[in-house]
Amino acid sequence: MPPDTSGKAPARRFDDQERQALYDIINNRRDVRNEFRPDPVAPATLRRILAAAHAAPSVGLTQPWDFLLIRDPRRRADVHAAFLRANAEAEEMFEGHRKALYRSLKLEGILTSPLNICVTCDRNRGGKVVLGRTHDKNMDLYSTVCAVQNLWLAARAEGVGIGWVSIFRPQDLRDLLGIPDHVEIVAYLCAGYIDELYTKPELEARDWRARLKLESVVHEEGWPTRQPRDAADAARCE
Repeated sequence: MPPDTSGKAPARRFDDQERQALYDIINNRRDVRNEFRPDPVAPATLRRILAAAHAAPSVGLTQPWDFLLIRDPRRRADVHAAFLRANAEAEEMFEGHRKALYRSLKLEGILTSPLNICVTCDRNRGGKVVLGRTHDKNMDLYSTVCAVQNLWLAARAEGVGIGWVSIFRPQDLRDLLGIPDHVEIVAYLCAGYIDELYTKPELEARDWRARLKLESVVHEEGWPTRQPRDAADAARCE
């Protein structure tokens, strides 16, 4: 029999226990804010987490991501100061009880987590013409977000919590971390071991907004033409 040169192999079948483990990890993922333990993430564990991120799908196999590991307390203090400046601006965008609620939230763990990870997207990687990016130039950004999700789920499986800090002026981070202009900042993550988590997302626990039901965001064959079913649906569409 001649050797198989197709590059294909039988698709692996996962059993019920393996599938359930994956769904458990997904459903137990949380955005961690201030529950980090101070001990550093073990190097072997961190490598597995980053390898999972690096295994994400990417347009044209460009793998446009880079992972900047930030441990130095002084550098994290500078990043924290940049966050505080942006957070003060964000607070002023809310009014009344929403401003009070926003102020009460612990929105970052830059200082309390032992490791920060800045995930970037090199928009020049792969050259001028990239397979799969010819008509949507943002596909490299979407690929990088896939890497972030892989990282987040792998971290959860390893007992490592992740918190995504999005309240920054991008230029502040560029200046602090020496990031070139052609490289996009996609995510700034706080990482560390955790012993406890909120039983449900923190914003939901504080009645910020009800979570959308799966049925309300799944549509057959195209965009729905119906009007929102009720006032709650309408409020979520604002």
